[in-house]
Parts: sequence; C-alpha cells; structure tokens
Amino acid sequence: MSDNVRLRFAPSPTGGLHLGGVRTALFSYLFAKHHHGAFVLRIEDTDRNRFVEGAEEYITNSLVWCGIVPDESPEKGGDYGPYRQSERKANYRQYAEQLVENGYAYYAFDTKEDLEKMRADFKSDTNPSPQYDKTTRMSMNNSLTLSAEETTKLLDTNTPHVIRIKVPENESIRFNDMIRGDIANDSNLLDDKVLLKADNMPTYHLAVVIDDYLMKISHVFRGEEWLPSAPIHVLLWKYLGWEDIAPQWAHLPLILKPDGKGKLSKRDGERLGFPVFPLSWDGHEGYKERGFLADAFVNMLAALGWNDGTENEMFSLAELIEKFDSTRINKAGAKFNYEKALWYNAEYVKQKEAAELLPAVQLELKKAGLAKSDEEVLPVLKMVQERITLLPDAVKEMHYFFQQPTDVDEQSIQGKWSDAHATFYAALLDHWGSIDWNKESLETTFKEIAKAQEMKIGAVMLPFRVMLVGGKFGPGVFDIAQFLGFEEVKARVSKYL
Repeated sequence: MSDNVRLRFAPSPTGGLHLGGVRTALFSYLFAKHHHGAFVLRIEDTDRNRFVEGAEEYITNSLVWCGIVPDESPEKGGDYGPYRQSERKANYRQYAEQLVENGYAYYAFDTKEDLEKMRADFKSDTNPSPQYDKTTRMSMNNSLTLSAEETTKLLDTNTPHVIRIKVPENESIRFNDMIRGDIANDSNLLDDKVLLKADNMPTYHLAVVIDDYLMKISHVFRGEEWLPSAPIHVLLWKYLGWEDIAPQWAHLPLILKPDGKGKLSKRDGERLGFPVFPLSWDGHEGYKERGFLADAFVNMLAALGWNDGTENEMFSLAELIEKFDSTRINKAGAKFNYEKALWYNAEYVKQKEAAELLPAVQLELKKAGLAKSDEEVLPVLKMVQERITLLPDAVKEMHYFFQQPTDVDEQSIQGKWSDAHATFYAALLDHWGSIDWNKESLETTFKEIAKAQEMKIGAVMLPFRVMLVGGKFGPGVFDIAQFLGFEEVKARVSKYL
C-alpha cells in the first residue's frame, strides 16, 4: 500500500447515523490510516425527496465525537471537491450520455402509466414482480424501440426521460470482495437500473461510480446490503473505460439483533432499551447522552465483526489504526450485545485518569444541581471511579459526599439495632473529636472502641455506612468519613441516633 490509498464514507443525509453506518465509517478510517492514506467524507444528497434538514450536520458531529476525523469533507474541502453530490450535478450527465453513445445505456421516455401497464402485462405466477429488463425493455417507450429521429425529437422538446443502463444478457459479472472473495452474478437476473433521473440528478449507481473515479477512491467499505448493487457498479466501471482502476470493495457483515435474527434496527433499540445512534437524534437518545465515552463506543464498534487475532479486547483508536487488518473482518454478521457495550464503557472509565473524566462528570453533577469546584470533586471521583459504568452514574455514586442522603435504607438496620449500638456511636463521636482526622486513625479507633465494648465489627460497620451514605454501597467507609470531616460525620450519625 502507499499514500494513494483513499477511502470514502458517503452517507445520505436522510436521517440519523445508525450504528452500522458509524462502523462503516470507522473501518474505512482505520484502513485508510493504517496504510497512510486519506479518509474522505462525501455527502450523497441526490435524493432530494428524502433529504432531512440537519442530517448532514448530525453526521459530521457524530464522526467528530467518535474521533473519526475526515481529511477531506464539505467543511474542510480538498483537491477533489465539491464533497456534496448535489454540488457535482454538472459532472453526471456527460458520463450518462457517453454510456448511451457507446451502446451501454439508453433513453427511456416511459410515463408512470407506461410502467404500471408493463408490470401488469408481464405479471405471471413465475414472475410476480416484473422489472424493466431484457424481457420488457423492447416493449417500452425508449431509444431502443424508437427511431433515432423520434428519439432526437423527444429530447429536443425536453420530453421527460431517464437514462437506464443496458444490462447485457447471459454474462457472469464477477468481482473480488476483500472479505468474501470471488463473487459472481448472473446478468439475466439484473434489471436496467435508472442512472440519470428526469430531474437530471443521478441515482446512487451512477453517482457513486463517477465520484469514486473522480476522487481517486482506491478501496470502498460498505454494508453487505449493497452486494446486489455491486454488479451494476462493476458494469459501469467497465463501460466507462475505468475497469483497471476500479476500487477494491469490501462488503461488511451486518450488525444483527441481540438474538441474531435479522439486522439491528431503530425499533430494536426502542424495544430493548438501548441506543442505536451515536448522538441523540429525533427524540432518540444517543450513546453520548446515555453516558458513554467516545473511545469506549468506538472500541465496542470495532469489535463487532473484527478482531486482531488475539484475546485482547481493549484498543485505543491509535492501537486500532496500528492493528487493523481487513482480512480479520468476519464474513458472518455480528450480534449486538448491549451488556458488552456497558462493560467496555466501565473498563474505559476505570482506566482513565480521574482528571480526564472530570469535565464530563462535572456536567452530570451540575445537571443534578450539585455544582462543586474541581478541587472538591476530583478526590471523590478518584474514590468512586471504579463504580461508574455510565457517566450519569457519577451522580448516584457521589451525591452523598456533598449532601446528606434523603433516601435511607433503614430496613437494613432494623431488627439488628440495640442500646449497645447507640452507646458505641456516642463513644465513637466523643473520641473522634480529639484525634488526627485521617482514614487510618478513624479505622484504628473504630476497631478499638468496638473491641472495648465487645461489639462485632460487622454489626457496627453497616449502620455506620448507612448513616453516612444512606445504604449498603459506596467506597471504603473511612475514606468517606475522612472526606466529610468530623462535623459532617457527627451531624449525620447524631441525626440517626
């Protein structure tokens, strides 16, 4: 490989970016960077009927959050722009006309009624859904059935028309997929796809080939749902005279539902209670808003259908770039496992320096009305860091350090309380008022007084924790007491005594 390696991610701005789309972008980015190449973001916005306002910005923001930063894009520009298909409109018709001139495509003037009649006329038990193909094309209103004079007249009078590819008969259309190996398609099973629509905008099939050619794309990673379109693209690269420089394709396996039965969808996330978008979109919570760290999210996505051949599961983005090998991508679909996603996030939270987590944790505390200084929050974060799975968990794990608990698990103490407990805590507070306030001294005196009063450590430790934090949770109880200070500990214990 060389610096000529160029990969593109080319989403349509028709909605939010699904997990599968992010993974396609990620694998494209990793391959490009592993081979010291370029990663390009191209927006395929030729389908104006499905265009959604704000979708392009959402796609860009999602990639930025993940750290998948394009080298060329609509925002950054580059030597191969424009990077929106709608701004490249002038490029497409000339190539479509070239295909017509060379006999590889034709003008079709069929109306909606013509197409409906064809489907009705050719419908049979063996062909319930007739297509515009080798069987039907010669019965339609196109430049194959019309004379040259009739065709010219229709074009000169701006009669609405499309340009369709003329798929050859009885050919095996082959290409080599980087993941799936040699793939062959029977041309007789393909229809004559529209290449240029009546509004002069290209369809995906024409635009993707021309743009990949003009942008010098060397490799294309896309989902396996595009496999049925691949033979049309192979034909176009051949018919346009670019067969020798066509990109290498890699059709990625699907991300499957947790039970493995079908492609993961937005509805599955709604049904099972997990996000399917990186950022919130159209009322649907994203992974960022759920409390995931971007690098944990990226690591989780990389593991869906790829591994480095070892037992290791944790990779930074830099390590993924270094180790990414397309031959390690699985052919089979990858089941999505939300519990595994949570595991990744918890592991990343544990491994980060507390100071690195601090800004995100501060946002969660402020949302909960717990605005505290960095100097106050940082030592607490270090104590509870290993207990946090999602960032909002920080509030649950930290709030009792800054305010007295309002919900107290009294049931865990009831039935085990006696006058001896009250005597113990009264003596403890009396003694603690005159010692050096650190966790070692607190633990030593706690045990000494328990022994002197013949109280079992466990019998007095649990109530003490509940008095301080409200339940049977939290880090070391003497760490908590040290942070709170004598006056706050005394206030909380005295309240429950």
